[in-house]
Amino acid sequence: MEVLVSIDMEGIAGIAHIRQVMRGTDDYPRSRELMTEEANAAVAGAFEGGATRVVVNDSHGDMTNLLPDLMDPRAELTIGSPKVPHSMMTGIGPEFGCCLFIGYHAGAGTKSAVLDHTYSGRLMYEVRVNGEPWNETDFNAALAGVHGVPVGLVAGDDKCCEQVARRFPEIRTVVVKQASGRHVATSLSPERARDLIREGCAEAVRGAGSLEPFRPDPPFVLEADTANTVSAELCALPPGVVRTGPRTVRFESDAFDEIFRCLLAWTYLGMHEAPSYTIN
Repeated sequence: MEVLVSIDMEGIAGIAHIRQVMRGTDDYPRSRELMTEEANAAVAGAFEGGATRVVVNDSHGDMTNLLPDLMDPRAELTIGSPKVPHSMMTGIGPEFGCCLFIGYHAGAGTKSAVLDHTYSGRLMYEVRVNGEPWNETDFNAALAGVHGVPVGLVAGDDKCCEQVARRFPEIRTVVVKQASGRHVATSLSPERARDLIREGCAEAVRGAGSLEPFRPDPPFVLEADTANTVSAELCALPPGVVRTGPRTVRFESDAFDEIFRCLLAWTYLGMHEAPSYTIN
């Protein structure tokens, strides 16, 4: 069985503050090591559970965080950005038997969750599909479902795992820390967290044959409340996007992969402030 690991950084054990996940701070180098070590725990568990191939997709920030020379040599690493059109799910295809989501976090606007956001912490205050708030786990699981691939495990803080349990009760979760604020958490030791991730991933891969992919029914209405009016103006540029309020944009499609592409376009477009003048 081939397994895809998508790994973010905010949900890694021992990480709670934004300084730890931002390139250029003195905390960031150690966070890269912690992230790499949790990736290796997932890889080891996947192979213990029967995987024949494991691909790890670096899914945080500029997606050049994992340390290749410290990675489990059995794994393949997808690194670099921009990863279009699938971002955190780059490489997903029907050849995979399951996905494992490591270092994940709760969706934008979640109370007392570590570094809560949905794809862009600076851009979107809330992202909705058919009127319901969705987080990164939801979007990534649905994109995997387009290819017939189920999610076997999600690891992150307790708020992230609570959201997973509500929508996907069949998915295993590993809580590596208890969040009590956006920049505050009580974490397991990294070593203990890695042990639990390894065990959980092994079980998830062994049981992947009984899992069902997440395939929500169309049609899909994607909406985002952006941080400011300039971001909404930019997000309204792609064909088919409608600006429904000063800071709100909307896109409709029967195809979820189009919804995902639109979300990714909003993420990139909305990160840029409008220039004070333009020279043509």
